[in-house]
Amino acid sequence: MISKWLFSGALLLEAGSWASLWMVAPQWQQFLAFTLSHGLASALLCAAVWRLLPARYRAPLPWSPLFIFSLAFFVPVLGTLGVVAAIFPALYLPRKRDKQAWQAVGIPTLPFRAQVQLHSPTFADAGLQDVLRHAPDPDQRLAGLLATRRMPGRDAVPILKLALGDPSDDVRLLAYSMLDKQENDINLRIQLALAQLPSANAQAAGALHATLARWYWELAYLGLAQGSVLEHVLNQASEHAEQGLLAGKGGELLLLAGRIALERGDIPRAEVLLNQARASDMDEAQVLPFCAELAFEARRYHEIGGLLARLPEDMRQRPPFAALVRSWT
Repeated sequence: MISKWLFSGALLLEAGSWASLWMVAPQWQQFLAFTLSHGLASALLCAAVWRLLPARYRAPLPWSPLFIFSLAFFVPVLGTLGVVAAIFPALYLPRKRDKQAWQAVGIPTLPFRAQVQLHSPTFADAGLQDVLRHAPDPDQRLAGLLATRRMPGRDAVPILKLALGDPSDDVRLLAYSMLDKQENDINLRIQLALAQLPSANAQAAGALHATLARWYWELAYLGLAQGSVLEHVLNQASEHAEQGLLAGKGGELLLLAGRIALERGDIPRAEVLLNQARASDMDEAQVLPFCAELAFEARRYHEIGGLLARLPEDMRQRPPFAALVRSWT
């Protein structure tokens, strides 16, 4: 309602401003009357139009109303008509929007368990090694080094060792600290188990020997021991595994002892242990890959295809077994 009165007042004042040009009076009086009447008409038109604008177009103040007033005041007739012609069609004839067609769909059924990832990530360990070798920015190499914290230890250790030769002190120190932390954590667990061993009874001693075999094997498996240290670690792992087996431990310890013997190159002992593991209540799919490795080390290549073919179907389709099955069967 107020906007209508403002528009009516603006129309009357604008008409009066033009009528003042034909009144009998000196020229300066005509100009003064025209300017005052036209200015008031522009102000009323500005107020009326500004009130009709959407909220987002009313700001910022005072520039939004000042822009409308300037158009109406400094461009006589055409400015006023232009403001009205621009504002009213936009207010009363808004742009039509296409209706969005929504399609109702049912809730998709989710798998019972996470689906197996059949493809390797884009930036696997080889990608991180390329970053450490070729990235010119030390910060980028540091970021690649920190990414190894989300990787399995066996894949991360070679990358950390590669970073020990980096020209940047920060990269070398970080790689050394990460390697040292992994090794210290394992050594601490070994020391704790060794400290409990003298006072343990026969049953507890068997469990401690199995634990020690696993942690010594972890040092070798992760690549944290090399040379004569690796030989010592494997000997300790084998000794504790045998002690655990003598104490009545079996199952996974048989498989672990077989893997240790296989790593040491003791093929006959590894074959005995792996056959015992297959004869136990262990899942055969856990043992067959190492039996295939044993057949390869023993140069019994004709057995490899049959062993791999006995793996479960889903296991044969996953890396690294998919490529092995294609090569040997």
